[in-house]
Amino acid sequence: MNYKAAIFDFDGTLCNTLPDIAAAGNHALAALGFPGYSVPEYRYFVGEGVVRLMERILPEGHRDAETVEKLRGIYGGYYKEHIDGLTAPYAGISELLEALAARGVQLAVLSNKDDPDTKKLAREFFPGRFAAVYGVRPGVPRKPAPEAPLALAAEFGVAPKEVLFIGDSKFDIETARNAGMDSCGVLWGFRDRAELEAAGATHIVAEPDEILSLF
Repeated sequence: MNYKAAIFDFDGTLCNTLPDIAAAGNHALAALGFPGYSVPEYRYFVGEGVVRLMERILPEGHRDAETVEKLRGIYGGYYKEHIDGLTAPYAGISELLEALAARGVQLAVLSNKDDPDTKKLAREFFPGRFAAVYGVRPGVPRKPAPEAPLALAAEFGVAPKEVLFIGDSKFDIETARNAGMDSCGVLWGFRDRAELEAAGATHIVAEPDEILSLF
């Protein structure tokens, strides 16, 4: 394929952030007197931004706007303090990014994580590796809306079909399709092959180095 740029999701694609997300979620739930969840259960709560995460972890009957916002405040404060305590890049990701950069592939991150958190983790774990890093920003629709990935393609001066969008969930596959980009679903993240296939992923890979063969 003649891809000239790659856009990566962050959580579940570049880094395993789930333990820190779960710790923050359970801390916030406990502060409001609600039970928490195991780390694996959080795999299906994440992917659509922090508000949807708060709605999903709250018990039914307690998902009103006031409680969601209160939970979000507690969660956000704790997460910012402990954002990198348990988070780490997946094996082979740093090597993949280095190899892609050596081939002249333009690299970006697009996440439904809050923008400051996305930028902080990208700087910490992949300093100087990405030309652009964006999380959720005011006035910009979050994934799977096409505006942000199309803006990245324009920023890089490439056509959408020259961009490979890489992620671990159906939201990433849907984002790529909405933007007219090919997609690559990864199997080391939070979701499984069945979800990626059902979403219509162009490619599915089990190891990071398989992505290199697509360029």
